[in-house]
Parts: sequence; C-alpha cells; structure tokens
Amino acid sequence: MGTDIYGWLECRAWPGNLDETSWSAAINLSLLTTARDYDAFGCLFGVRNYAKFGPIAADRGLPVDVSDVVRQDHAESLEDMGFGDTWIGWDELKAVDWDEFAEAPDSRIHQYERGAAGELRMVEKAVWSRKFTEVAGITGPVGGYGERNWPDGTEWVDGTTVFRAERLRRRDALSLDSGGDWQPLWDACALLASVHGDENVRLVVWFVS
Repeated sequence: MGTDIYGWLECRAWPGNLDETSWSAAINLSLLTTARDYDAFGCLFGVRNYAKFGPIAADRGLPVDVSDVVRQDHAESLEDMGFGDTWIGWDELKAVDWDEFAEAPDSRIHQYERGAAGELRMVEKAVWSRKFTEVAGITGPVGGYGERNWPDGTEWVDGTTVFRAERLRRRDALSLDSGGDWQPLWDACALLASVHGDENVRLVVWFVS
C-alpha cells in the first residue's frame, strides 16, 4: 500500500487586520503537487524515509493556530487513516542546507546502466531486485537487503549494469536542480512570502496510506 501527502499552504493575515496573528488556508497542496515522492517525504518529514535522511520537520503535529479550513480538511482525512501530521515554515525551508547528505546509504540499491561512452544512467532505486541478489551473491532470505549497511559507494558490476549503495543529498530528494514535482510548491511559497514575509508562510501536511 502506498502513501500520499495531503495538506495546505497557509499564510498569516495581512498586517492591519483585526487579528494580525491569524493564519488562512491559501492553496491546497493537491493544486501544486500530487507526487508520491518518498525521498521528499523522508527528507522533509521522516515519512517513508528509505533514503535515511535526518528529517527536518517530523511529527510536529498540527500547529495550535492552524486555520479552520485546514483543521476541517485534516479531520476528514483522518477517516482514511491519516498520520504524520506536521508543518514547516518557508523561512525554515530557505535555511536548509540542500547539499547535506543523508545520514546513511539509501535502503534501496541504486541501479545504473553504463553507456558506450562510460556515462551512467539511473534505472531505478530498488527495494528488491533478483538480478542484484545474483550479482551480489546473496543467498537465503532476500527481503530487506538494504538493511545490511553496505558502506557508501559499494559497487557491483554485471556487464553494463552497475549497482551501488549510495547516500542521497537533500537536493537530490527534491530534484531541486531539475525543476521536479516540488517546484510549483516552492514557487508558490516564494510568491506568498514576497508579499507577506518568509515567516508568514508555512506548509501544513499529513499522510494517508
């Protein structure tokens, strides 16, 4: 069973309003990304953290001052086994060291294909691969081989196929160098913050499996 992310971008009310500290639901996350992106989930929130990041904002719960719209949407999601409630501010996201590596090599073995010029093309990050177990000489129970804690950079080669135990960087998890599924969310945060200030924009999320 897979895990999906739900949530909202919230923005603090305009200065000068009667209640200057209130938060408003600004944009439903489903309008910005629908990606089932476990590397991003793990990097940011510690959910499905196969890549073994030190999560930035795990299990904080809903903000005590969450908007009524978000609270109601969250309550409805709980009927479908919601979990992992948390939030993170745009000011925190801007301060993240995106070049930081995960704390340990990925639980999944990374498979590449080597081209004619020697270049490597990523094929997949596999929790289980029969071909890998054969190349690595693994016998007996094969599930969970990623928990064997091979050192970062350990490599197995079979012709043009290359398997590696590798650590990801945070920027790899969110595809920050190539746009990626999270770019619209980043752009929306930056746009709201340009009007209201970095500290007045936050992402409130939860997960459903």
